[in-house]
Amino acid sequence: MNKPTVIVIAGPTASGKSKLAVNLAKKINGEIISADSMQIYKDMDIGTAKISTQEMEGIKHYMLDFIRPDERYSVSEYKKQAEKCIDEILDKGKTPIICGGTGLYINSLIYGIEFNKEEIDEEYRNKLNLIAEQGGLENLYNKAIEIDPEAMQKISKNDKKRIIRVLEIYHKTGKTKTEQDIESRKKEVKYEYKVFAINMDRSILYDRINKRVDIMIQEGLIDEVKQILKKYNKFPTAMQGLRI
Repeated sequence: MNKPTVIVIAGPTASGKSKLAVNLAKKINGEIISADSMQIYKDMDIGTAKISTQEMEGIKHYMLDFIRPDERYSVSEYKKQAEKCIDEILDKGKTPIICGGTGLYINSLIYGIEFNKEEIDEEYRNKLNLIAEQGGLENLYNKAIEIDPEAMQKISKNDKKRIIRVLEIYHKTGKTKTEQDIESRKKEVKYEYKVFAINMDRSILYDRINKRVDIMIQEGLIDEVKQILKKYNKFPTAMQGLRI
């Protein structure tokens, strides 16, 4: 039995994913599903480089601008909602195009990863953050390596969020992230994903990123952040994209 085809366009920030996805959608009668963990948030338009209505060029986009910055949103929720969007697009006789740079979101779809929706242990997370602040992130990094050396091969020493996640999974379940990932990929994938990753010279990419930041400042990034801080009291994950 042939599975429905879903196109995936992935790549780093400022690599031209959105423009490519729009051009492709116009050629193959497609609609676009965002795979960006920051562009899901309302009121965060400039800082997340959220695609504008004009840039969409009439192509319908899904999974943008629907969560408040003070709400927590998980990859498990993303996978469920994105698959509903895929089915909706297929029912129209169109081709779904996944576009974004959040690897965890994309992997959850193309590998059929089933994430257990776990309650966050705020006390334990606060404890880990305190250790990082007082003793340095390296202490947590070394502890995570002892627990799950395989997972840590892909995690930077400076990636506080992912280091803490490795420790949280083990604390909550008694299993390593690697063990959990293996168990979560046993379900058959519903679609046939055709994955295309944009690659370009680093110097060109960094120049594009620098220019994008300059444009963000000119368009009012600082005022946008000030307004968000006034409007919302907490940011479980929303401000991580800007490291605020």
